[in-house]
Amino acid sequence: MVIASIDMKDGHVVQLKNGKDLVLQRDDSDSLISDFNKYGEVAIIDLDQALRNTDEKGNTKNTALLKSLLRKGNVRVGGGIRDVKKARELISLGAEKVIVGSAAWNPSPKAGESVLNEAFLEELCKTIGKQRVIISVDSIGGKIAVKGWTETVDIPLIEGAKQAEKYCSELLFTCVEKEGCMQGTDMDSCRALREAVKCRVVVAGGVNTLEQIVELEKLGCDVQLGMALYTGKVNLKDAFIGCLNFEKVDGMIPVIAQSPSGEVLMMGYSNKEAFEKSFDTGKLTFFSRTRNVLWTKGETSGHFLELLKMRVDCDRDTVLATVIPHGGVCHTGSFSCFGAEPDAKSDLERLYGTIAERFANPRPGSYTATLDAKRVREKVMEEAEELCDDADSKEEVIWEAADLLYFVSVLMYKEGVNWQDVYNELDRRHKEK
Repeated sequence: MVIASIDMKDGHVVQLKNGKDLVLQRDDSDSLISDFNKYGEVAIIDLDQALRNTDEKGNTKNTALLKSLLRKGNVRVGGGIRDVKKARELISLGAEKVIVGSAAWNPSPKAGESVLNEAFLEELCKTIGKQRVIISVDSIGGKIAVKGWTETVDIPLIEGAKQAEKYCSELLFTCVEKEGCMQGTDMDSCRALREAVKCRVVVAGGVNTLEQIVELEKLGCDVQLGMALYTGKVNLKDAFIGCLNFEKVDGMIPVIAQSPSGEVLMMGYSNKEAFEKSFDTGKLTFFSRTRNVLWTKGETSGHFLELLKMRVDCDRDTVLATVIPHGGVCHTGSFSCFGAEPDAKSDLERLYGTIAERFANPRPGSYTATLDAKRVREKVMEEAEELCDDADSKEEVIWEAADLLYFVSVLMYKEGVNWQDVYNELDRRHKEK
């Protein structure tokens, strides 16, 4: 599958040729990550950090932009990650994985020393977990390239990759000579690398056609794509569909639809045309095997499924679609095809959504709509006091806690804060420790 890359320099999204020459520059990172994340993971690379263009605090002109993007998709981060503290900070801020390059290597090992920076890698794996670590095996002239591709380590690519595999879940291979040149990648090196290691291999540098993406997929390699996306040589919809294993499932891929909170809603089957329509319209579309036609969920009931993203499984023959349901999903009217309840179960996100709707479209007699900033703060303090001082039984604790959560949700809405923001902060604190 394809991992779209957002490379940043001087506070802009850029694409460089051979890691040096500016080819294009953009300033629409929010829209880019929103689009890229529909199809798969997104790589965010701080080129200035890699080149040590930092201030006294270790930040670059890209730092604020990078942090703003970390929880807007399934993000991996790379570029100048040289210490465990920085890696842990990025994970706590929302990065799912970190890409380490030069710091993973010992460019001038003494006799008996490893070409890998083993002390750093061992501490990194212990701190954030091996599954969160990606090691770059960038290559110039068949040798590992480091320090912004300005130097090489005296070890062949394949041998270096075999040694690095011990400390990571993935290897990111960039053929530097091909980077940004739009002339295809080094398939022989990709093939040799894939055969040499067991971990996931992601190929970057030079890939410029859908055909090569599919060829790499058949080898068992994923692709990190930049220049070809930005110049329109390849689009993510075609790449996503092209990498699916339709042959294995007779042209029909099972698609599981789930809500943003993870509730399973329904399952159907999609062919290539159904996937195309889903991405084009933003509404989940299937193929009816009984009627032999495409059908978009909700085309008659109005209860459509708004597509947020799709993810494919490891065998490329099943897809998980994250959607926002607009009305009951099942033909019976139930919220899910796997339950009889007519509505979604209550949770904090549903409560928040109801509060937002009440303020946006006040109903006659709506208590929520009458709450101003001063009154809602008074109610939060009042309900907190009642929970702490007056709740003497389990039932009373439940009652008072429900009241408190309601008023806290109203206060959050008034301040432009949602529950995912709170979850993100709790997640950050958990990963910081």
